[in-house]
Amino acid sequence: MRPVTWWRVRCGHGSWHCLAKILTTRTELPCLLTPASLARVWLSVGGDTVGGVVGEIEYLVGDATAPNGVGPRIVAHVCNDAGGWGKGFVVAISRRWREPEAAYRSWYRERATNDFALGAVQLVPVAGNLFVVNMIGQHGYRPSPGSPPVRYAAIETALTALGEKALDLGASVHMPRIGCGLAGGRWELIEPLIEERLAARGVAVTVYDLQP
Repeated sequence: MRPVTWWRVRCGHGSWHCLAKILTTRTELPCLLTPASLARVWLSVGGDTVGGVVGEIEYLVGDATAPNGVGPRIVAHVCNDAGGWGKGFVVAISRRWREPEAAYRSWYRERATNDFALGAVQLVPVAGNLFVVNMIGQHGYRPSPGSPPVRYAAIETALTALGEKALDLGASVHMPRIGCGLAGGRWELIEPLIEERLAARGVAVTVYDLQP
């Protein structure tokens, strides 16, 4: 993958700025970075440290339907393409808000005339600056032998669209370990997609694990 040459950095006074067109040579950065490998790195300009690169996922123990922080926030999760809503993380969503389930069922019911398909996303306002995004990243909900319902390419496509929506809204993104429950996905394959399609683009991402 080609090196990243645009970075979003936090200066000493706490505000975020874009530092454009940093030449990615070994004399200016400790290593060449790609979106998939982007982690917190300190940049030095003229010998002075100016900030840390945004590109890492924050992990918390908690409930993704009660996202931390203030300002616009998006709760993201993966849905199936078969109209099923009743198991997994969607149960927690429906306990807190009615709108995401109603929107998903209507989206599926009218799929002949809309964009409902693997990789599609649906942004649902639920309260003030809080939104839920239904992402279609699972084919059906019953695994076939050797083939879980998760569809990694669809999740990647959905995350790309989610990134655009988050940037437009100036929103942070909050989620469980998407695609790794009933969908049967592997986090070591999904995490890099989140890093590249969200975190490396300057979207703050928090992943929540339930209290054991």
